Amino acid sequence: MKLDRMIGILAVLLQQEKVTAPWLAEKFEVSRRTINRDIERLCMAGIPIVTSRGAGGGISIMEGYKIDRTLLTSSDMQAILAGLRSLDSVSGTGRYAQLMDRLLPGASELLSGDPHILIDLSSWYKTALAPKLELLHEAIENSRLVSFSYHAPSGESSRLVEPYDLIFQWAGWYLWGWCRTREDFRLFKLNRMTELADAGSFEKRPASLPDLSQERVFPHVFQVKARIEPEYRWRLIEEYGADSFQEQEDGSLLFTFGFTDKTGIVGWIASFGGGAELLEPEELRRDLAQFGEKIRKRHLDT
Repeated sequence: MKLDRMIGILAVLLQQEKVTAPWLAEKFEVSRRTINRDIERLCMAGIPIVTSRGAGGGISIMEGYKIDRTLLTSSDMQAILAGLRSLDSVSGTGRYAQLMDRLLPGASELLSGDPHILIDLSSWYKTALAPKLELLHEAIENSRLVSFSYHAPSGESSRLVEPYDLIFQWAGWYLWGWCRTREDFRLFKLNRMTELADAGSFEKRPASLPDLSQERVFPHVFQVKARIEPEYRWRLIEEYGADSFQEQEDGSLLFTFGFTDKTGIVGWIASFGGGAELLEPEELRRDLAQFGEKIRKRHLDT
């Protein structure tokens, strides 16, 4: 990915006096044009990189501004490797962990160094997720449109999207892109995509990262108050935190939290069986009763 490659280029420049763009392009398996763009981004980030043409020319960090190579300690390297391994957990390959071997002498000695940190970003759908990530990553890098069927609570739809960013958020992978079907930037959950395919090239438009704040993505439309049986304390702590409820004199837990939609409220309360009572909003108590009646009829009536 672009960020990993830029970090890699910086690491190479810290280790070597001068390198050439073709050499970097071959090392990172990208085009020379991509390397030139990465160098520009590093300069914009405040790294004083100097390029010189002609015999003996190349790319280097400005003399007198070099960072001590020992700046990255063994612990720092192990933390970096933990992050790289997390990417491998999704891709199903070892290419990110192998990145350190290509960048720093002796880095392979650290690959099994710290067994106490394990980050696995894969999901139960790992075999289906990895090809999607690979295709979308290539599409982002090469400005390729993607088409797919999208399965959302509102229904199924066909989408044609200009992809810009892959995002891991809320324990899942998402695509941020311009949806030509809806004519707006949208966030798509990868596990809801089927029939993903390349759909031709496109010209990139200005794109900023989405606002991923909880208030923006999951606005609290309904303020819920519920009485929960004490044996479900663990679940409230796990899902919403210890501050989401107060213990009552009878031992029950008074739960208060904001929800985005009423369907989610009804399903959540019902998932406790008889261990939860919805107190507010009052109007949703009827919906919950109707939901329970439908379940009863389907499973008991003949």
